[in-house]
Amino acid sequence: MTVDELVAGIQSEDEHKRTETWQAAPGLGAAAVGPLADLSTNADLEVARAAMRGLWAVTRHAGRPDSGDTRAAVVEALIPLTGSAHPEQLRREVVWMLSEIADDGTVPLLASLLSDGALRDDARMALERIPGEASLAALREGLAAAPDDFKPNVAHSLRVRGEVVDNIPDLRRVPVHATSVTRDGRAGR
Repeated sequence: MTVDELVAGIQSEDEHKRTETWQAAPGLGAAAVGPLADLSTNADLEVARAAMRGLWAVTRHAGRPDSGDTRAAVVEALIPLTGSAHPEQLRREVVWMLSEIADDGTVPLLASLLSDGALRDDARMALERIPGEASLAALREGLAAAPDDFKPNVAHSLRVRGEVVDNIPDLRRVPVHATSVTRDGRAGR
């Protein structure tokens, strides 16, 4: 399959052809990333959905063991799609794709997204998922630089990675509603 055939197949009126096409997208590797990303914002929801499925299929195929240069090429093709020139939903999906196949080389990009109001939680969780010292260091630095409303989120990611974080509450342990206990031992509000 060629990139032109991929684009035509994803835009096909025939749902079976669309499915067959996005399932074959991994064979094109990094060459399919740009065209699929463009089609993922198509006004036709079925075309956009098929393109996004194809993009995920390319990513997961690149993440298989011993994929070598394919993984690196797909990562390089995905990185520009995190830029603010692209729609937020596409950027968010790409951050999650990177969380599946990225390595230490992608950590600085993801760390820079911790200051992006729209993507900061996605970037934080991507860093949480990437093994190694580089992503852990990025989370530590992110905690130091995070605004107060975001510090508990970054602290949570550090705790998930086995770090001890003092002086920042674990939001899972902070009551959502004010409660009280009456003298007779019954809970009240």
